[in-house]
Amino acid sequence: MKYPKHLMNNSKIGVVALSAGVGTHLDDYKKSIKTLENKGFSIIETASVRSLEEVANTPEIRAKELDRLVTDTDVEMIMCATGGDFLIEILPYVNYDNIENNPKWIMGASDPTSLLYLITTKLDIATLYGHNAGSYDAEVLHPSQEISLEIIKGNIPIQNSYPLFETDKNNRVDGYALDQKVIWETLNGNVDITGRIIGGCIDCLRDIIGTRFDYTKDFIQKYKEDGIIWYFDIFSQTSEDFYRTLLQMKEAGWFQYIKGVMVGRVKYPNSYTSMTYEKALKKVFFNIPIIWNADIGHVAPKMTIINGSIAHIESKDGIGKIEMEEK
Repeated sequence: MKYPKHLMNNSKIGVVALSAGVGTHLDDYKKSIKTLENKGFSIIETASVRSLEEVANTPEIRAKELDRLVTDTDVEMIMCATGGDFLIEILPYVNYDNIENNPKWIMGASDPTSLLYLITTKLDIATLYGHNAGSYDAEVLHPSQEISLEIIKGNIPIQNSYPLFETDKNNRVDGYALDQKVIWETLNGNVDITGRIIGGCIDCLRDIIGTRFDYTKDFIQKYKEDGIIWYFDIFSQTSEDFYRTLLQMKEAGWFQYIKGVMVGRVKYPNSYTSMTYEKALKKVFFNIPIIWNADIGHVAPKMTIINGSIAHIESKDGIGKIEMEEK
């Protein structure tokens, strides 16, 4: 696994809109950029970042703007501006040779999954999942946000489960509105596992199963001796859709060397049968270690995951932790 160079003070971060633009949330985005600058980073952004459109620009232009940051030797890291719904459109136009020849940390959350996952599984370059460039708009950052900025500088602490999570972001005044107790549920007994970690937003991963952008089997074959830990962030899949997606992944061979599964809290849970998310997990994975309602994904607070790293994960009595190593 190749790990890009970590950042230092005054390192330049390039922000790119690979899906939506930040125009409808411009004030929050400006606050976030100010926070990053106050943390000692220099920020540049591509032309489409402040677009008001649901899709920031054409797929070709979005891919070219990414390539511009990839090949700019002054840019040491790339952050996705925000999420969206249509990043998958750019995958045919991305210059993967340039990314391979200029490895940099690329970080995003939600829709950026498709690119992050492809970079790690195809090019064997670690990527970061957890936060977008517009995620740091609070006056006082939550520890999970602070940790994400430490990780990009090479300081990789143990991330422990947090006391509270957020049920309604509309209650925010500044920072997260944390109001519900965090409980990491272990569906097949206590969890203590080590393996190579990979995953992302499953709503996005579903779209690349079996396509020409699916390098999963090559990746897991390469790291079969380590074993694979999967993590999934569910945005709006119903429990039924989640179950069918897991079955499709299983039939496609994605879970051949699985060591365990970690799933975050669902942003918009829904179901139209008796199938629950927990039941879906147990039906697909049987006695494999499962963590449910972890601190990853769309529901704050959000841990930062290094795709491709070696992760050691423990969970017992509702409390969990994850430790990652770059090897």
